[in-house]
Amino acid sequence: MQIGKERKPEWLKIKLATDKGYSEVGRIIKEHSLNTICSSGKCPNQNECWSRGTATFMILGEICTRSCRFCATETGKPGPIDSKEPSKLAHSVQLLGLKHCVITSVTRDDLPDQGAKHWAEVIKECRLENPDTTIEVLIPDFCADEDLLDIIIDAKPDIIAHNIETVQRLTKAVRSKADFFTSLNVLRYISKSGIVTKSGFMVGLGESEKEVYETIDHLFASGCSVLTVGQYLRPTLNHIEVAEYVTPVQFGKYKEYALSVGFRHTECGPLVRSSYMAERAIIHKINPELL
Repeated sequence: MQIGKERKPEWLKIKLATDKGYSEVGRIIKEHSLNTICSSGKCPNQNECWSRGTATFMILGEICTRSCRFCATETGKPGPIDSKEPSKLAHSVQLLGLKHCVITSVTRDDLPDQGAKHWAEVIKECRLENPDTTIEVLIPDFCADEDLLDIIIDAKPDIIAHNIETVQRLTKAVRSKADFFTSLNVLRYISKSGIVTKSGFMVGLGESEKEVYETIDHLFASGCSVLTVGQYLRPTLNHIEVAEYVTPVQFGKYKEYALSVGFRHTECGPLVRSSYMAERAIIHKINPELL
């Protein structure tokens, strides 16, 4: 479906929720001064996920040093790191009773280690206070610095994700500093560690079906075993325009292809985001013994 003056299609309508689960997650996040990508990234699934008692925590502040044209997160000069963040986040995971915890961050090119050591502290503290909770981290590219990636790997999260975001041809138009092949190198390095490796990208930015299949092939060849593909939704008029609303049927084709090439788990759909139903990868496909 091409974009002109048409409204969003029926399959992109979001059901709002205000039940007890939604309110409790919101209360804990506010009480402990935590950031979530659910809010900062204007995720369309916030209502659904918070109602299920899940949230994706965002560490290292709310301001990113990069300015990707698809992302709603604020860009600029970040503030200092909150040294109490690891313990606050770990305690919130405990209060929420999460079996699977997802953590992401803004990119911090302003820091000497790009935030890697803080990342490791968050993971270790979360593991210490929640030994039965599986931990998934969605990390920046760390400029493909293997020493910094090793700091994350050595903290031993259960899943390490890094998003490719879009097809190769559109990378420069969509992402700011990030590079398609740099991201593939990051994923390839992580996968060699033996940790489950995950990535995701958006469609509806002007890519062709062939380019989507090629991107899936690249990600699988890099060692990824978990994949997400979702519809790009324009956060504001200052962001890149939507080129197409991809139909659920087409998403079904992408999912079928990803599974056929060997991905162990994939979520493909109009409202899918990186951490959407993230726990299903652990429960059903990756390592059910962890839960």
